[in-house]
Amino acid sequence: MFPAHDSRPWGVAGLLAYLTETLAQRIGVCTVEGEIASFTRAASGHCYFSLKDADGAPALVRVALFRRAASQLRFAPQDGQRVRMTGRLALYEPRGELQFIAESLQPAGAGALYEQFLRLKAQLEGEGLFDPAAKRALPAYPQVIGVITSASGAALHDVCTTLARRSPQVRVVIYPSLVQGAEAPAALRTALATAQRRKEVDVLLLVRGGGSMEDLWAFNDPDLVRAVANCTLPLVCGVGHETDVTLCDLAADLRAPTPTAAAELAAPERDALRRELARLQQRLGSHLERRLDQHTQRLDRLALRLARPRLEAPRRRLDLAQTRLHAALQQRLMRERQSLPQRAQRLSRAFQARLQALQHRLARAQAQLEGLNPQRVLERGYAWLEDGQGRPITGVSQLRSEQSVHAVLADGEAQLRVERVTPQTPQAELGF
Repeated sequence: MFPAHDSRPWGVAGLLAYLTETLAQRIGVCTVEGEIASFTRAASGHCYFSLKDADGAPALVRVALFRRAASQLRFAPQDGQRVRMTGRLALYEPRGELQFIAESLQPAGAGALYEQFLRLKAQLEGEGLFDPAAKRALPAYPQVIGVITSASGAALHDVCTTLARRSPQVRVVIYPSLVQGAEAPAALRTALATAQRRKEVDVLLLVRGGGSMEDLWAFNDPDLVRAVANCTLPLVCGVGHETDVTLCDLAADLRAPTPTAAAELAAPERDALRRELARLQQRLGSHLERRLDQHTQRLDRLALRLARPRLEAPRRRLDLAQTRLHAALQQRLMRERQSLPQRAQRLSRAFQARLQALQHRLARAQAQLEGLNPQRVLERGYAWLEDGQGRPITGVSQLRSEQSVHAVLADGEAQLRVERVTPQTPQAELGF
């Protein structure tokens, strides 16, 4: 409310100062959610943008995010992104414009979705779906590989291109399915059941290209994760990019960082197998040649010792024995050479199986180690809060106004003071 009217006119500066003071007293610190528009970052480090109403209403407010607050961002803001910001309203007096001074900015909804991911992960882990002991080794030499993905997606092109280049001897069977949206989990389960019912492939690839957590959420569906864990066929899951992790990745027999990597892990490279087979064949042939030379030299020495007068009959018997032995050695050599490809193939299979097992152990150990690293959680924007006695703070019920709080972040520590405590009204969980 303005002061009672009198005959004295307002000065512009005085009017704006009065409005600024009124905004600070009546509204104070508040939180606003909307979509970013016209985002710019000045050379000084300050950020300026407009925030549009997320529901499409014709409403817009100018926002200033100064360098100190901008330096604490854990993501790159961009136009069209839905965000939640906390700060205060103010008037920019040189132009008389209303603007919002943001003190913090974060993507809207990402934290709640990640919390739901962690709850589902804990629940399914309690059911034993991620047990490393239940993981199966992939077949060393698959003849047919099944691919579950979108028929029009880039993931299918990447998988088929990789298999055609590395392992053209492998046949590919495609089980098309939706990979995004509310209907995707049911479609993926149907494709998985079809592959198991037909029993026409040696290994399955469950793949999809990259995207946001919302785009990949179908692969966190509990029923789909259970279907992956109980699949009767060896299964490789390659969803998203290297940094994307879904619950289906954890339930599969093997996680691949990308669809292309899934194809590479499922089938060995044909040229490498040929080189290994040729090397083994050469070693076996050299060994047989050396053994034959040794026996031939021994026969020659025996023949020299028996080369004496009136030993014609024993010499003939010796020649006959030598001929028979040579023929036997030739037959044995022929049999050994004929069995050489089979032995080389068995040796190659054993080598590949051992290599795959060691790679699986290494991948699982790396995934487990990374999952236990608390620094990753802090780097995603979370903080560890403690009270004055070093006890962790897990809810607003442990806080009070003017209380001193110790915060541990990804790149340091801070001493904070609570200005206000507002319990949050419980919200319904997102349904997927």
